[in-house]
Amino acid sequence: MNDPGNKPTPAPPRLRMTGISKAFGSTRALVDVDLEVRSGEVHALVGENGAGKSTLVKVLSGAIGADAGRMVLDGRPYAPGGPLAARAAGVAMIYQELSLAPHLSVEENVLLGVEPARLGFVRRRSMREHAQQALALLHHPDIHPAARVGDLSIGGQQLVEVARALAARARVVVMDEPTSSLTQTDTEILFEVIRRLRESGVSVIYISHFLEEVRAIADRFTVLRDGRSVGGGVVADTPTPEIIRLMVGRELQDIYRRTPHRVGEPVLDLSGLGGRRLPRGVSLELSRGEILGISGLIGSGRTELVRAIFGLDPVAAGQVRVAGVTSTGWPPPRMLARGVGLLSEDRKNEGLAANLTVADNLTLSRLRPYVRAGLLSRRGMRQASAEWIKRLGIRTQGPDQPVTSLSGGNQQKVAIARLLHQEADVLLLDEPTRGIDVGSKADVYVLIGELAAQGKAILWISSYLPELLGVCDTLAVMHRGLLSEKRPVGRWTPEAIMHVATGTEAPGPATGDKEARA
Repeated sequence: MNDPGNKPTPAPPRLRMTGISKAFGSTRALVDVDLEVRSGEVHALVGENGAGKSTLVKVLSGAIGADAGRMVLDGRPYAPGGPLAARAAGVAMIYQELSLAPHLSVEENVLLGVEPARLGFVRRRSMREHAQQALALLHHPDIHPAARVGDLSIGGQQLVEVARALAARARVVVMDEPTSSLTQTDTEILFEVIRRLRESGVSVIYISHFLEEVRAIADRFTVLRDGRSVGGGVVADTPTPEIIRLMVGRELQDIYRRTPHRVGEPVLDLSGLGGRRLPRGVSLELSRGEILGISGLIGSGRTELVRAIFGLDPVAAGQVRVAGVTSTGWPPPRMLARGVGLLSEDRKNEGLAANLTVADNLTLSRLRPYVRAGLLSRRGMRQASAEWIKRLGIRTQGPDQPVTSLSGGNQQKVAIARLLHQEADVLLLDEPTRGIDVGSKADVYVLIGELAAQGKAILWISSYLPELLGVCDTLAVMHRGLLSEKRPVGRWTPEAIMHVATGTEAPGPATGDKEARA
């Protein structure tokens, strides 16, 4: 019984993880990590790529077992035998790498493993009702419960992942980079859902590289670095530079460092470009040394635009010209030979060859330098890969490490390195910093500036407005397949971008190229 003259004893934490350690061979992924999460709290877990965040929550979810340590959930020992056991215990996961069944419907994915059934038969009507309730919280009526998940955009699939966690009615919801493929509008909707979960007593572990998101939604935070917990505290009481210093072990002065570069002659020219559905009549010029940002909401046609340019999607109308040569409808190998490279937003299915090594993924699209007398020199491939690993700061045991064993952010760096290894003159970058930590983002921004200084032409799609405004020279916005005129970034504000992206201001014809280059 509490003494009336004293403050009440604080409630025990909802989740306590103590002394968690995990090694993969000689690599110590986690070393005596402690984490406490209270009931009805949003707790941010932050750190650089490879710091151990995803490994820690995989231990929590039962996906892997810890070598040492213990977990307590609501005062009881917790040691799940697998993800289904964790879900039954009230722990739901939203992974950075989507874990959906693409051949199944939205409702089947949302209720996968916990389907309502009677006498051994799935209750389809009840399943649809449960799925609709979860999707309604996300304010996305365009995602139909009967739709095939594989037909949705990456952002749409990410929302299905969120809906699956909501349908589980969990006590602890872990969100690993949940906004990495969401627009600003969808991120705000997700934040409102998180606030409702917090008000209902649900604990949320929120993993993100976007520190402004951490400040907006989290109550407390814990920082991991090199597999160890190195600090934490109340978000509102801790300045952002201090969180960054804990994450990277050093001061980070300026994230958006601009490298001086000069815009040259046009190298990519689009005239009335249209796909089977999207984009619609896009006209645009991209010049050497130019960093052009493309903003827009999920489903606006941004990804379809670069896929049509690169030859992955059919062109129904208009023209693509590269360095004065008509290249409309050319297949990707021919576009590669012409100096055009694409970084796909879908790293898992299109960006990397999951069953191959880091060296293979880095060099496969340009093997000619390593062929001697008809034989492939793997030594040469490894040497070239080692140089890119060093240049981009990829955390790996070496070129021969399987790419799937890297953290998500380091996998993204491998995908970027492969594109640079191709020596492309025109870089089509679709969400290039997805899943990359704040320190690595700063390095990538510098690298992109250096490439522009070398005369590379860069078209950069991103849902993250600060980086578009901080790094790009010019910017255009897509809405329902239409592209606005491009303008110098100084003539855009976040509010103006959202007005065009949401259709409250018409995109208008793409007639501002000459003014934008001035």
